[in-house]
Amino acid sequence: MNIDTALILCAGYGKRLNPLTLKIPKPLLKINNITLLENTIELIKNLEIKKIKINTFYLQEEIKKFIKEKNFEIEIEVISDGDEILDTGGGILNMIKSSNEQDFLVFNPDTIWNLNYLTLINQMKNFYFSKNKETILLVVEKNLSFDKNLKGDFTLSENLLKKNKENNYIFTGCQIINRKVFSSSINKNFSILEIWKSLIKDKKLYGFRSDNEFLHVTNLEVYNNLLKGN
Repeated sequence: MNIDTALILCAGYGKRLNPLTLKIPKPLLKINNITLLENTIELIKNLEIKKIKINTFYLQEEIKKFIKEKNFEIEIEVISDGDEILDTGGGILNMIKSSNEQDFLVFNPDTIWNLNYLTLINQMKNFYFSKNKETILLVVEKNLSFDKNLKGDFTLSENLLKKNKENNYIFTGCQIINRKVFSSSINKNFSILEIWKSLIKDKKLYGFRSDNEFLHVTNLEVYNNLLKGN
């Protein structure tokens, strides 16, 4: 089985990167002379995904202009959150409503993706389908994070994600999700954390371990350090 469509979350305000993000949406900030968004799109293309959907809200015209001018050699649809920002869960749900597919790869462009993730993501995809899962997150141990101030999100045990006092694994910003997990979602605006919390309760939230260094544009200080290569 395969996944034909990837989703990229690009609607956020990026307030922790002010003043840079007062005029430039966070996904269009550059690292190594390439925008975070283009970097994410290039990884998706190498994964042989056929289509990309991007959600927008804040400075959405800048995102639309960028996609149009770059003319990426892959089908890309930009979908606005609408009159109000829908948060991560609502944004994902709004995008998958425009598709008949069941499974989606979802990316946060805040992470500096590279081709070292190709094998990992393909292995995660194979695990997801072979075990018939509904959601799986690519996670990494805290000690592999460039930003040492990031707190852990989960504990990982035999590919099952839980929360406890240790929480020594961080979500990298890549997940595979099946549309059925949104079946009980009533609110239009909600965080994906609500879905994860429900799945953890039912022991259905799975994780796949990455051994790559985790480079993530968390805030202005981290961004500047990444630019300097510190």
